[in-house]
Amino acid sequence: MVQQVPENISFPAEEEKILQFWSDFNCFQECLKQSKHKPKFTFYDGPPFATGLPHYGHILAGTIKDIVTRYAHQSGFHVDRRFGWDCHGLPVEYEIDKTLGIRGPEDVAKLGIAEYNSQCRAIVMRYSTEWKSTITRLGRWIDFDNDYKTLYPQFMESVWWVFKQLYDKGLVYRGVKVMPFSTACNTPLSNFESHQNYKVVRGTLHILMEARLSALYKLESDYEILERFPGACLKGKKYKPLFDYFVKCKENGAFTVLVDNYVKEEEGTGVVHQAPYFGADDYRVCVDFNIIQKDSPPVCPVDASGCFTEEVTDFAGQYVKDADKNIIRTLKEQGRLLIASTFTHSYPFCWRSDTPLIYKAVPSWFVRVEHMVEQLLGNNDLCYWVPEFVREKRFGNWLKDARDWAISRNRYWGTPIPLWVSDDFEEVVCIGSVAELEELSGAKVSDLHRESIDHLTIPSRCGKGLLHRISEVFDCWFESGSMPYAQIHYPFENKREFEDSFPADFIAEGIDQTRGWFYTLLVLATALFGRPPFKNVIVNGLVLASDGQKMSKRKKNYPDPLSIIHKYGADALRLYLINSPVVRAENLRFKEEGVRDVLKDVLLPWYNAYRFFIQNVLRLQKEEEMEFLYNENLVKESANITDRWVLSFMQSLIGFFETEMAAYRLYTVVPRLVKFVDVLTNWYVRMNRRRLKGENGVEDCVMALETLFSVLLSLCRLMAPYTPFLTELMYQNLKMLIDPVSVRDKDTLSIHYLMLPHVREELIDKKTESAVSRMQSVIELGRVIRDRKTIPIKYPLKEIVVIHQDPEALDEIKSLEKYIIETIVVEGHELHEEDIRLMYTFDQAAGGTTQFEAHSDAQVLVLLDVTPDQSMVDEGMAREVINRIQKLRKKCNLVPTDEITVYYKAKSEGEYLNNVIKSHTEFIFATIKAPLKPYPVPTSDKILIQEKMQLKGSDLEVTLTRGSSMPAPACAYVNLNICTNGSEQGGVLLLENPKGDNRLDLLKLKSVVTSIFEVKNMELSVFHGETEIKNQINLMSLSGKTLCVTSGSAPSVIDSPSTLLCQYINLQLLNADPQGCLMGTVGTLLLENPLGQNGLTHQGLLYEAAKVFGLRSRKLKLFLDETQTEEITEETP
Repeated sequence: MVQQVPENISFPAEEEKILQFWSDFNCFQECLKQSKHKPKFTFYDGPPFATGLPHYGHILAGTIKDIVTRYAHQSGFHVDRRFGWDCHGLPVEYEIDKTLGIRGPEDVAKLGIAEYNSQCRAIVMRYSTEWKSTITRLGRWIDFDNDYKTLYPQFMESVWWVFKQLYDKGLVYRGVKVMPFSTACNTPLSNFESHQNYKVVRGTLHILMEARLSALYKLESDYEILERFPGACLKGKKYKPLFDYFVKCKENGAFTVLVDNYVKEEEGTGVVHQAPYFGADDYRVCVDFNIIQKDSPPVCPVDASGCFTEEVTDFAGQYVKDADKNIIRTLKEQGRLLIASTFTHSYPFCWRSDTPLIYKAVPSWFVRVEHMVEQLLGNNDLCYWVPEFVREKRFGNWLKDARDWAISRNRYWGTPIPLWVSDDFEEVVCIGSVAELEELSGAKVSDLHRESIDHLTIPSRCGKGLLHRISEVFDCWFESGSMPYAQIHYPFENKREFEDSFPADFIAEGIDQTRGWFYTLLVLATALFGRPPFKNVIVNGLVLASDGQKMSKRKKNYPDPLSIIHKYGADALRLYLINSPVVRAENLRFKEEGVRDVLKDVLLPWYNAYRFFIQNVLRLQKEEEMEFLYNENLVKESANITDRWVLSFMQSLIGFFETEMAAYRLYTVVPRLVKFVDVLTNWYVRMNRRRLKGENGVEDCVMALETLFSVLLSLCRLMAPYTPFLTELMYQNLKMLIDPVSVRDKDTLSIHYLMLPHVREELIDKKTESAVSRMQSVIELGRVIRDRKTIPIKYPLKEIVVIHQDPEALDEIKSLEKYIIETIVVEGHELHEEDIRLMYTFDQAAGGTTQFEAHSDAQVLVLLDVTPDQSMVDEGMAREVINRIQKLRKKCNLVPTDEITVYYKAKSEGEYLNNVIKSHTEFIFATIKAPLKPYPVPTSDKILIQEKMQLKGSDLEVTLTRGSSMPAPACAYVNLNICTNGSEQGGVLLLENPKGDNRLDLLKLKSVVTSIFEVKNMELSVFHGETEIKNQINLMSLSGKTLCVTSGSAPSVIDSPSTLLCQYINLQLLNADPQGCLMGTVGTLLLENPLGQNGLTHQGLLYEAAKVFGLRSRKLKLFLDETQTEEITEETP
């Protein structure tokens, strides 16, 4: 059964309940079971490290992945979603090095590789529990039970297989190259790793000369220029080195002037010192001039920790960056330093330890990449990138300059490179599987980490004794780049599964991965199969702190993600991130107020529209005793233009959603979804409140409720991938209103089991959408005028003029004029057709003394009559009273079906306010749907709330009491609004009296109206809402409703009070004679009719009571109680 929806909601608390619901019913796994035999949609999840807590970058990428995979499932695909963990490499080792105080290879040797790796293994999943908790709390559906870890032997074995394929293709070689080197991690880094963490630093420029030159010549005028020549003339000249540590190298041509184009004369002096084993250009130039040979032993007086070795006697043991000051001081003391100045430049830092890199020559193992740049670019063109510029610019430009990939690391915790070599490296055996290693080594292998295989040897086939494994392990990026194969242990298992699903349909990560995971995936897939590894990729930008700086735990410049979720909910955070420039690969400055605004401006209005719908379904069931069940196949076409509009607008949205989601453009989809929430709440629901509340008749109410239900359900299905919690919350209640026949044989337990809606072309009506769009423009322009003139929406205005030069546009606006009148002038204000003018031009002078205020856009001009008017002010005051009463209802958490009575007291100085309330009692009553009475409050009434307040300088006290203080009329009745001769009257007509007797038909109703309301000689029409009442209708079915009686066309819709409009009393016959008068018969007597007129005296009361029971001339007595102790006399008030 559908449940009442509370007014106040804690989104985080409701999300926790939804999480429990998903867990109780194992919804994610059930979702996978349901789609098992559907076409596959392959998704690769880039593995994070669990050595740190998830941050906003992870949350953003995870949300994008969750949205797309949910969308794929709800589009009819089977989507395996396995979580992966990066377990090896520098992030883990660096943490252990800090913990254990390890400074270099010697410390690891003392500890032992087995113990070192054991320590690493122990912290690999340090924060896995927090990761699982956070990701689950975000609403992401991902399989943690069937995850992959790069430390699994099966994963490592597949990495070996990948490497062997490359080796067998001749793509692996060993060489000495100057490479970026992390002294904190004691290992070289690849070229793309070194580009991941550049910082602007201050460097020092040194200009050196012989001391005696400075001593001899003091002034510039003392110099005599003897000769000018180009620098190339110095080629081959010998010079004396500043330090004599490596003077022996002079025999090989060292300490000679060389020339090359890479030296820029606009920077410094145009003379650059060459250090061939500490700079890539230096190395190249020195090789070109035969100063060094490619196979020469490196002259590298810097150890793995970045400290000078014993060869540099003056600075041995000093860290190279720290030694700068000592070297400068030494040069100064020697008189060789002419100038020392600082400058800023961009410098690479280690991506893991955040320490400056150095460049030094290191023997490494490489994968050849440079030869396949064109193939990489070609495969990149086959991938669909969102946004597209990343493919061409960021990634494409990087690929054009791709360098051979240094895949070896001089570390311990990683997948060992499976090369067994002879001592002279002339014999090399590459192993591609555990079975192969067991066969060649003769040992049983159960784990592939260094401590398990480093001791294994392979007999040489060339008589070189035993082959030993090289000491290096793989760059962890090589492992993550191998994940498409290694996660399913390809090719040792799941061969067919892999081949059927490669390349992946979709991946997503941050823009920093263009030089990371995206790159390694593409290099390995191209080298292995000549194909791209993925078809579609979404690239997000970076999430920065609110000040534009990188988020920093040390600086504490961003709010904790979990605190945001606990405060606003995961849906709000998800929608904030996705509805931002960060999904277009731009940067986002994270602001907490942005998440709050999503909650306030999107989720809450949407929730309130849903709540309003449920309220009115329950009201319909209670008041009309009819069941509301929605069956899409049985819904009748609505004649209401706003119904047709919102249904058409929804179908247009569905079509847009299908197109843009298929193109992975989340950044275009979310704004349209958010806009629709605004359209639904601020336009459709607001314009149709009366219809939805049943004030235009049951049939029209049901039509409006069916329309709103259809739209709410479709919106939930579209938004489910984006806001999985709120859509589930709404759906669990909405599904109770779905006709079981329409969903037979379907599992409807969760919103996430449902497929996405498809466009229903028959509902699309572009002409209606255009008309409503024009209407919205008129209303928005009118609101601007009100704001500019500071006229509250509660204050009615007399006239609106709409000017447009397109007759068709004016016709469209004309068809919606009643909504314009209600919305822009004010809902409920009686403004007639002649009060809205639609014109091609307008002459302000023709308005006479009327004051018009105008505003326009590119197509339409709107003018409002803002002439001061006391009736306008009075009605505005009445609306203020209504507003205060409704706020009190809200404070008491009352729903529309809760019966109350409102008592009021305006202080003596509030005579004006008192008069306004009295003169607008009918208007207030029709809106608040409750009796409105002056003080005192009966002592028997249960007070709900009592408050004193001020309105425009007048004191007002309002009390709400439980239940209506007046019993319901004994007889069926209708309230009447008589609109004839340009005037209006309000009154009541009893459809029977006494109860069950003297029932009226339409003909009698018109006759009575003619008599009571003195509207003779007129052809009357009777309307319920917009529907004219014909002879065949049973008027009893309209009991309690408001009917409009006119002498013309259908009037504008008015508020319909829920109780009898005029004052009345019920009568019960206690004893009577003759016997034809049945004791116990009940009836109703109107004390006034029309409203405020023809009040009964005591004699009149007796006379009318006699008429009700057919007693005519009999002498009657009236009592207030059945015991006949309180007689009504002439003195009774």
